[in-house]
Amino acid sequence: MKKPRRERIGRRNPTRNPKVQFTLFCEGKKTEPHYFKALLNHYNGSLIQFGEVGRAPITLAEEAVKFVKSTRAAKGGRGRRNLFEEHDEVWVVFDRDEHERFDEAVSLCEANRIGVARSNPCFEVWLILHMEDYGRQDNSHRVKDEFRRLCSKHYQGLAMNVMLDKLTTRIEEAEERGEKLNQQRRAEGQPHGRPSTTVGELARAIRSASNRVKGT
Repeated sequence: MKKPRRERIGRRNPTRNPKVQFTLFCEGKKTEPHYFKALLNHYNGSLIQFGEVGRAPITLAEEAVKFVKSTRAAKGGRGRRNLFEEHDEVWVVFDRDEHERFDEAVSLCEANRIGVARSNPCFEVWLILHMEDYGRQDNSHRVKDEFRRLCSKHYQGLAMNVMLDKLTTRIEEAEERGEKLNQQRRAEGQPHGRPSTTVGELARAIRSASNRVKGT
């Protein structure tokens, strides 16, 4: 496994609680990493590093498990609830899409207490929820088309990285819409059904970590 590369967001302040280190294993190579860097910068209360990116969900899950186990071993076997340090967190970010071993990847992460930020059919569902509700059971191609349409409507002319930065200012709206989607899927007996996303759980974890550092 490649050594995770570390991106430090914000400055350390020794008079506050230590910043939480988030280690993310992302299916996407560009959009997801940039989004989470922007989100951590928005809250300015955590650090981020990336493990494997651009891999299938089951591979990401396996690599995350290896990372957690090897880090705990290096720390003398210490481990916490779903962390490898007292407050640090490990998450895997991936799509349902057409991956045959999607459920297996979710179960592997849950068994090892690794956070799962999954989206069905794709990550763009989560991004759309920053701008408006979305309940159609579209495939990933149509979801991405809708995302591009909304980007042109709300952020015309902006480069993708700038637009993702701006979306983080609407994060709590996305969380509320995402939870509503998930409640609907659970009521249908299809918690992983389309459309749904648990990326909001990771977003709340990042905000909570920031608030602890700031003492709020």
